[in-house]
Amino acid sequence: MAGIVTNPKRRNSEAAPRHLTEPAAVRFILIGIALLFLGLIVLLPMITVIVEAFRKGWAAYIEALSDPDALAALRLTLVTALIAVPLNTIFGLCAAWAITKFKFRGKNLLVTLIDLPFAVSPVISGLIYILLFGAQGFFGPWLQDHGIKIVFATPGIVLATMFVTFPFVARELIPLMETQGVQDEEAAVSLGARGWRVFRKVTLPNIKWGLLYGMILCNARAMGEFGAVSVVSGHIRGETNTLPLHIEILYNEYQFSASFAVSSLLMLLAVLTLLIKSLLENRMSRSHEA
Repeated sequence: MAGIVTNPKRRNSEAAPRHLTEPAAVRFILIGIALLFLGLIVLLPMITVIVEAFRKGWAAYIEALSDPDALAALRLTLVTALIAVPLNTIFGLCAAWAITKFKFRGKNLLVTLIDLPFAVSPVISGLIYILLFGAQGFFGPWLQDHGIKIVFATPGIVLATMFVTFPFVARELIPLMETQGVQDEEAAVSLGARGWRVFRKVTLPNIKWGLLYGMILCNARAMGEFGAVSVVSGHIRGETNTLPLHIEILYNEYQFSASFAVSSLLMLLAVLTLLIKSLLENRMSRSHEA
């Protein structure tokens, strides 16, 4: 035992985490590149929005936000999100439950269709609704005869928003529920629980943080959606303009200060969404560790 010579440098190198074995210069360069990228792509635009929003002073900022068209755009944005997010949550729960808990024909097709909005341009999805529900569309004449207005109205905006946001809840829940398996549900059924009680007492507590996380992502996309909504809205001021569309109109009319003021409001909603998302991620990591 006394004749064995150990190499302390080798032992320390083997014990050190892999990412700490890189030279300090390499680590500093990689961290610097990441911070520079974030600064140019994320922080600098955010700072620019704030500076431009208050360029003409606090009074001009408040005036831009209190404008009737801006308030109407804010109301429509919130109403659209309040309708689209719960409906997509119900769809996401049902789709994730069916895909992860049952075996049936067409399961792979269902998963593929859930991913469809990620592959289709939002502008194309908006155009599809025009071709279906527009005045010259497939259902257009029938809708006109019955006094129902879909496109260039709130229903069309909600439909377009739902299309581009419906994968988020399902895509968050499917991997989570696949990882959890069906053992807990089978145990509950063996003890006499059925249907809704199994879902409420067993499944929902296990997926609650993932469900909230998916809802937050869905809400963020719903409030910031531009392409699909732009096609079906008709850009009617005070009626069919959401916040992104209202910002575009203000900017095109050279009302730069007002456009950045409204942009700061949308950015504030996005930051609040990210904060809630971070809190949910922490809760999810803690629950997994427990």
